[in-house]
Amino acid sequence: MLKAGLMGIGFMGRGHLDIYERLAAEEAPVRLTAVCDIDEDKFEGKFVPGNIDVGAGDYDFSKYNLYTDIEEMLAKEDLDFVDIALPTYLHAEAAVKALDRGLDVLCEKPMARSSQECEQMIAAAEKNSQKLMIAQCLRFWPEYEELKKYVDSAKLGEVIEGYFYRGGAVPKWSYENWLLDEEKSGGVLLDQHVHDVDMINWLFGPPQKVSTLGRNVISGSGYDAVSTNYIYEKQDIVVNAQDDWVLEGDYGFKMHYRVNFTEGNLIFSGGQLTVNPNEGSSFVPELPDEQGYYREIKYFVDCLLADRTIKTADPESTRNSIIIAEAEKKSADKKGQLVPVNIS
Repeated sequence: MLKAGLMGIGFMGRGHLDIYERLAAEEAPVRLTAVCDIDEDKFEGKFVPGNIDVGAGDYDFSKYNLYTDIEEMLAKEDLDFVDIALPTYLHAEAAVKALDRGLDVLCEKPMARSSQECEQMIAAAEKNSQKLMIAQCLRFWPEYEELKKYVDSAKLGEVIEGYFYRGGAVPKWSYENWLLDEEKSGGVLLDQHVHDVDMINWLFGPPQKVSTLGRNVISGSGYDAVSTNYIYEKQDIVVNAQDDWVLEGDYGFKMHYRVNFTEGNLIFSGGQLTVNPNEGSSFVPELPDEQGYYREIKYFVDCLLADRTIKTADPESTRNSIIIAEAEKKSADKKGQLVPVNIS
């Protein structure tokens, strides 16, 4: 039986908490035994809802050992791994501390605030022979997994063009509003847009150059709306991704993609994937019901139990996504100038 400690029960942390409770109900060989959050009010069920429906349950915190300090939790608890759902700027520090204590680590996206911090996490995992995985949930999302299969297999021929989008309201639910502090979160580019950056990296590999336009709306938040063109000099493909987290009113949250192949296209919109062959009828493929949040944690637990190498969201690949995002920031600062993506 694996014993887990959860660091952070803000918006995404509560989503992870829901999944551990589900896994316990399914009698999976993993138990969440300790929870840590600096805000004690959360242990009394005082939460602020986020932009999507995760972590909305009522919790009985009496069954967990509760902490407000991660050092104390790491010192007192006998854990097999930790799940880090802390603010972005704390990811690297918390991960390195856990890895140095001989614990495996699952860390929420983005991997870290900078690629340099990503390197520190990778070095700590290698030094201590521990597993490190970043929870880039789209790599486990059924509709994006299906797209990956089409890209890799060339089932509909070669990729011509891809467009990726996500957007929603201003994220006002974070503790002390850290999400709207660019120094802590990286703004929309590193917090929300990074999903599509990582997906493009996973599907097509790192681009050679990027050109990004960005707009700042909220003081101190960094870029709040971005659009990036990804330049693949060795592949004849057109790829763009856009993100906006200042869509107010009744817009809600939306994510979709459109990828065109030489023999058809895949469209994901409104929560449904449609495959449109150039010849023949369109169809909706049968896919698993679970969202990526559940499937990524289940995958990580299964890898630990079987002592398998993390392949689907390995830290080297997710580090590359941060390097791409950093190049996008440089480009946006230069009003869309082409910036090389330097991955050694």
